[in-house]
Amino acid sequence: MMILSLDKQQLIMNEFKGKKMEMINVTIDNNVHVITLNNGKVNAISPEVITEINMALDHAEQEKAIVILTGQAGIFSGGFDLKTMKAGPESAIALVTQGSQLARRMLAFPTPIIGACSGHAIAKGAFLMLSCDYRIGCAGNFKIGLNEVAIGMTMHNAGIEIARNRLPTNYLTRAVINAELFSPEAATVAGFLDVVVEPEQLMATAQAVANQMQTLNMTAHHGTKLKERAEILASLDAAIEIDKKSIISL
Repeated sequence: MMILSLDKQQLIMNEFKGKKMEMINVTIDNNVHVITLNNGKVNAISPEVITEINMALDHAEQEKAIVILTGQAGIFSGGFDLKTMKAGPESAIALVTQGSQLARRMLAFPTPIIGACSGHAIAKGAFLMLSCDYRIGCAGNFKIGLNEVAIGMTMHNAGIEIARNRLPTNYLTRAVINAELFSPEAATVAGFLDVVVEPEQLMATAQAVANQMQTLNMTAHHGTKLKERAEILASLDAAIEIDKKSIISL
């Protein structure tokens, strides 16, 4: 299969639906779509970031492509954009809803999504990792976990459901209620990551996993995913509707 040049790769995404990507970068190699968060020093998840991720996922779904979701060196994402969260209850609820809907989409995505955790993954950053099909972290002095309670935010219902779906029972209270943060190595035991590699091996490992994933029958992959995750998807749908009526503040 032809490998597109970087200029051509960017042109595809920049012209998608007539909108330029500003908060993420997308590269395409052998039908593996690499989505890289690129929103400031902490890769805050804003409404614009979510919109652009969804646009990139639209394109990947259209192409039946494997997806790698990653961030900048040292930081995957520090979580939701605090400016939006502090703008008022309506803004906060809208952003949390968008974030939960994105997680729900990722959990039901037709092709595998590989999370390449390039450093810290806090709050919504950790939830995005929990929504990937395979999660690779990099070794280092990084923290991964859900700090909502520590910063004064009662955990939203959808967040609890996402965590309950992927975290072992004996870590659920520690991670969700006690807001414990984990090193990359500890995060593999706690359920946030599947494997940890050296930083220089992160993307090569993600590409190797993507290559292996390409040997799957995607119809069978998607059908099995929907069967195995039927309960969490139904729970998420209900939780998202409840969260829309909640008051969220920081």
